[in-house]
Amino acid sequence: MTTQLNILACVDGSAVTESVCDYAIWYANKLNLPVALLNAIDVPASTRRSLAGSIGMNSRQNLLEQLTKIDEQRSQIANDYSKALVEDTKSYINGKSDVEVNVFRRRGKLLSVIEFYKDSSRAIVMGRRGEDHKNDHINIGSQIETIARSSSVPILICSEDFKTPSSYMIAFDASDTAVKAVGLITKSPVLKSLKGHIVMIGNHDDSSRQSLVAASEQLKSAGYLVDTHHLPESNAVDGLLAFQVKNDVDIIVIGAYGRSKFQQLFLGSTTTKVIAKTTSPVILVR
Repeated sequence: MTTQLNILACVDGSAVTESVCDYAIWYANKLNLPVALLNAIDVPASTRRSLAGSIGMNSRQNLLEQLTKIDEQRSQIANDYSKALVEDTKSYINGKSDVEVNVFRRRGKLLSVIEFYKDSSRAIVMGRRGEDHKNDHINIGSQIETIARSSSVPILICSEDFKTPSSYMIAFDASDTAVKAVGLITKSPVLKSLKGHIVMIGNHDDSSRQSLVAASEQLKSAGYLVDTHHLPESNAVDGLLAFQVKNDVDIIVIGAYGRSKFQQLFLGSTTTKVIAKTTSPVILVR
């Protein structure tokens, strides 16, 4: 039995929800797939605590009963909010497009819920909260990084109002992750009709430069419209973002966390910093 694939749009009612829906519509139309609205119902922890102490048995029992009722009410409120949220976002999508919309609601943390639906997900769209895009140390959200490290499908991260993409740039560093990302891009029609750039920043050796040329030829052979750029800037993040602004690039495509999390603690992550500092959508390819 074949599983129906969807573009999984993670919605939580935050300020970026409409943007998530709009980019999910765009992605779904590119692949002729439905959008699946996903809301993870993360019920707050129980308010009950250990009531052991000097108060009497009856008092403890009465308090436990009251706290149990509060927990039940909180759970019901979370469920009602989730239901209203997906109904509203479904109406929003139906009002803007004729793309098919499915609804996924499940209790649990977002990562575990995404894992539950992984077999039916062709790509994931999620929002990046936060107004400050200039701080290298901005917290992009632990959920984004955790999901990106575990996901086997592309993830589109957005934070601003939707703009129909007409161009993209691939951040290329000749790593195994970057080479694999290019290979995956050539197998998808999502970016094929857009103007493309493949960009390598820094002074690389001959092997890396040859890898850049090979990646560019691979894209062109697959029918992609792409220009190749090797720029001498020393800082990869600033170089990539400067190129993006200068060339009015709409989408940044980058490999998802080539280094291990342990290494990142010491070396930092180009991927994380690009997500943090740009206002444009970023597609993570793993």
